[in-house]
Amino acid sequence: MLITIRSGVPSDGPSLQAIERLAGEKFRLVGLDHVANDEPPSVESLANYADAGRSWVAIDETGDPIGYVIIDEIDGNAHISQMSVHPDWQGRGVGRMLLSRVQTWVIDNGKGAITLTTFDLVPWNRPLYEHLGFRVLTAEGIGPELSAIQTSETVRGLTPSERVCMRLDVHAGSKAP
Repeated sequence: MLITIRSGVPSDGPSLQAIERLAGEKFRLVGLDHVANDEPPSVESLANYADAGRSWVAIDETGDPIGYVIIDEIDGNAHISQMSVHPDWQGRGVGRMLLSRVQTWVIDNGKGAITLTTFDLVPWNRPLYEHLGFRVLTAEGIGPELSAIQTSETVRGLTPSERVCMRLDVHAGSKAP
């Protein structure tokens, strides 16, 4: 099993959307059908991330995409806007490899941390990120741009009490998750 991480390219969009839809189906298992039904980022949006150098794609030995991550710059840090792994590849370290690539970007770009928002009680969300070294932020630790993301999630129908903001501090020389 050879998995490689490469920079995203604009033509990846349809493949990444397919991965997102397939990965989203798992949310039906925990009663979050509305999340499973949510549309992935548009092809244009995914191309913009690729053009900006803030998209990475995991590929298998045949070159087919099996996972991806896209990031924004929020409150001076890298913020994972979306990370998804094809269900057939989940549990094999693909997400960890993608996260490691984001950590390299953080170090190379002089950022201090990686942030994200995720579901508090969904087993493959908060607990997984905690295992990878993320910590839940208190209200005082949430910057204004991250707070705005929380607000936009609420407007989109996500329940604030079910969501958490998390942070992984990154330092040059630190070990990848």
